[in-house]
Amino acid sequence: MSDHLLPHDAALERLKQLHPILIDLSLGRMQRLLAALGHPERRLPPVVHVAGTNGKGSTIALLRAIAEAAGLKVHVFTSPHLVRFNERVRLAGELITDEQLADVLARVEAVNGGEPITFFEITAATALQAFAETPADLCIVEVGLGGRFDASNVFDHPAVSVIAPVEHDHHEYLGDTLAQIAGEKAGIIKAGAPVVVAHQPAEALEVIEAVAERLGAPMTLAGRDFDAYAERGRLIYQDQAGLLDLPPPGLFGAHQFDNAGLAIATARALDGLFPGRFDEATIAAGVAGAVWPARMQRLTQGPLAAMAEVRGADLWLDGGHNPHAARALAANVRTMAGRDGRPVVLIVGLVARKDADGVFAALSELRAPVFTTGFASYLAADPQVLAAAASVRGLSAVACVDVTEALTHALALPGPPPHVLICGSLYLAGEVLSLSPQTWPT
Repeated sequence: MSDHLLPHDAALERLKQLHPILIDLSLGRMQRLLAALGHPERRLPPVVHVAGTNGKGSTIALLRAIAEAAGLKVHVFTSPHLVRFNERVRLAGELITDEQLADVLARVEAVNGGEPITFFEITAATALQAFAETPADLCIVEVGLGGRFDASNVFDHPAVSVIAPVEHDHHEYLGDTLAQIAGEKAGIIKAGAPVVVAHQPAEALEVIEAVAERLGAPMTLAGRDFDAYAERGRLIYQDQAGLLDLPPPGLFGAHQFDNAGLAIATARALDGLFPGRFDEATIAAGVAGAVWPARMQRLTQGPLAAMAEVRGADLWLDGGHNPHAARALAANVRTMAGRDGRPVVLIVGLVARKDADGVFAALSELRAPVFTTGFASYLAADPQVLAAAASVRGLSAVACVDVTEALTHALALPGPPPHVLICGSLYLAGEVLSLSPQTWPT
């Protein structure tokens, strides 16, 4: 998968020069390299492997927060990063340092010996090697793309496999139908290993259930074996063990109640490995304290936030980049704006290959003015093309050179101070956060 490359990120610049940034879904190169490294993937604490189209990152953030509230040290591998490459690799709770990253990366590259390897594969191998060398209690690994042939799919018996909601995305690699996409995601299910599954479209669920049954993988399913919902501002979670009355998720948005439910169900599935650690107080602390940047994140620092503050506006950032994510985003914004009646303004940037029409169809119900923008990547869609796509969906749209120009226009609109939402690509979100060290994810 291609990545937004920032010039100050020395580790990433090195990887860019040495290894092809392409999608070539295959496990052969990864298996060869891991064997040469002495199989670090076999020397890890219990692994939670997470696939899905939307909600993977938020679910991981919530699960990590719950585990850390229980006193566990947690390794985490996610992608892509927003500002610094280090964000991808969290060692026992802390982002890997530049020095650690340089050391492990150099050793992994030396073992690879110049053999063909992709950017994501060398990244994943480096993370697994670092994890194997650092004591921890739990390891959470996010699938990069798909599942079946993703470079992360190297665990013979994960403690738990997790499948977040499956929707249409990456058709060029995963297939045109939900059944095909679900089949790729279900590739992380392993024989006899438990799998926790979010609410799914019927077409996707049928495939996932069939794979779990064929492999004898006990399946815990949202809506059947557990449920999570909002009630009077609280998170109610219920399964066969009983009901939990919890504070709302620390992550903003109605959809985060579903993600929190998936994280709690996963924690419950780990209970046999950590008896008594995931009690109600621990789960409550984790759910309320979770942090995940660029997912309905309120920006209060940095140059763009300062511009908004002068106008009395509030500024939000979200990296939802497909129609399913845009529908959730629209619902969240509608709720937020409904509280005070203030107008909403959208600043949108997308990767060119994404479904812009589907995104603007989802956002059209907000009837908000749109300012489209590019970002510093060859992947970025032309703002003029995005503005045209927004107009087709009945939105008033103006193309801008960059996010600063777009925000300037948004703040100059007449009327009360608006809610301004910068949304679309995670690459755009990373560019926004990179503008000030105060907003770099930690």
